[in-house]
Amino acid sequence: MKIALLAPAGAMHRYNGMFHKNLHYAPITLALLAALVPEELGADVKIYDETAEKIPLDIDADIVGITCITGTASRCYRYADYFRKRGIKVILGGVHPSLKPYEAMEHADSVVVGLGENNFPRALKDFRDDCMQRLYFQGENTTVENRPLPRKDLLKEDKYITLNTVEAIRGCNLNCTFCAYPKAFGSKLYKRTVQNIIDEIKTLKGRIVVFPDVNLIADTSFAKELFREMIPLKKWWFGLTTSAIGADHELIELFEKSGCKGLLIGFESVNQETQKSMRKGVNKVYEYQLLMDKLHSHGIMVMGCFAFGSDDDEIDVFLRTVNLCLEAKIDLPRFSVITPFPGTDYYRQLEREQRIIETDWSMYDVEHVVYRPKNMTVNELEEGIKLAWKDAYSVKNIIKRIDIKNLWKINILYGIYFGLNFGYKKYAESFEAYGKTVMADNSDIPD
Repeated sequence: MKIALLAPAGAMHRYNGMFHKNLHYAPITLALLAALVPEELGADVKIYDETAEKIPLDIDADIVGITCITGTASRCYRYADYFRKRGIKVILGGVHPSLKPYEAMEHADSVVVGLGENNFPRALKDFRDDCMQRLYFQGENTTVENRPLPRKDLLKEDKYITLNTVEAIRGCNLNCTFCAYPKAFGSKLYKRTVQNIIDEIKTLKGRIVVFPDVNLIADTSFAKELFREMIPLKKWWFGLTTSAIGADHELIELFEKSGCKGLLIGFESVNQETQKSMRKGVNKVYEYQLLMDKLHSHGIMVMGCFAFGSDDDEIDVFLRTVNLCLEAKIDLPRFSVITPFPGTDYYRQLEREQRIIETDWSMYDVEHVVYRPKNMTVNELEEGIKLAWKDAYSVKNIIKRIDIKNLWKINILYGIYFGLNFGYKKYAESFEAYGKTVMADNSDIPD
């Protein structure tokens, strides 16, 4: 059996788009799916990640698996339709097919809804036995404990800044109105065993480890156990948490001792009312500067993410946000538009208020406006996010965001700081080239 696993990408994130190698680490999804292919099938598996390379149209496969998020759904469907017309069976899975399974069914022979640990291998065996189902739903016995190591050997190492991506915990116990994850996969936390994670880390070459999990501290007891065990490994690691990290001094100490050098934190907004309406009360805007100082003093740099377009945002929100980034010394600000993903509470609210103005999924990439904001025009929101990117990543403000007070603690990391900041500076300068004409153009895939 010949199996091809595909991850199509939106125009901005495609191999020929705005994000270059120094902003891309190796994805886990495709490599994990490859590892889940049952040995009994004797399959020849190929991986094609469109953030790293072109997906060939002449793939030699019996069956194609496509992982899909909302922002890539239109392109995924186009690939699926193309390969099915060539007589190749297609399985669709991921966040968007889990949110919109019956829509996805129109473009696939089978759809895996929810996590695929059990159902993806089952679908492949059913395909072999000529009894593949149209829909596979996530079962209650789904687990990620002691799962196989992802097949990173199938990825092209030279296309990524690192292959050393490791999953520890899947899921998040927050209930943010805009987040698609719990609507697609449920609110349960799925944890690997600490020993299983440590064993995987020990197989990795080099010092860097990236945890792309959406919330590493969703279970603080688990996090503390994991990072205690990581201390002897002497790695440098990067991951995602919430601002709740600031309230747990023991955890921050463990982060530093275990080698944490950078965190992505969803600060979301400079408006506390927005935090409340998003149901992200864990964020306290008045504590952001203190949190940044605390993390810097432990040698930890931060990518701080902000989303514009809430009903509390007015036209001054863009400059206020950039000023906060400067004052709090946020090392790598990242700006987006709050996006109403299908199935979320935020989507239902805007749909009820008849404010959704865009139905092409390719525009649901968190950088484009797909609804009418409350306190500004669509154009003002679009221009405001461009202004924020350009202002935050001017050379003057890149330098201004350096935390001189804690420079001694971060020191060598400023090589990474300047590399990533100037990478995002290029992103900011190219941002407006990606309007709908470019984003929605999938004409490179034949009908």
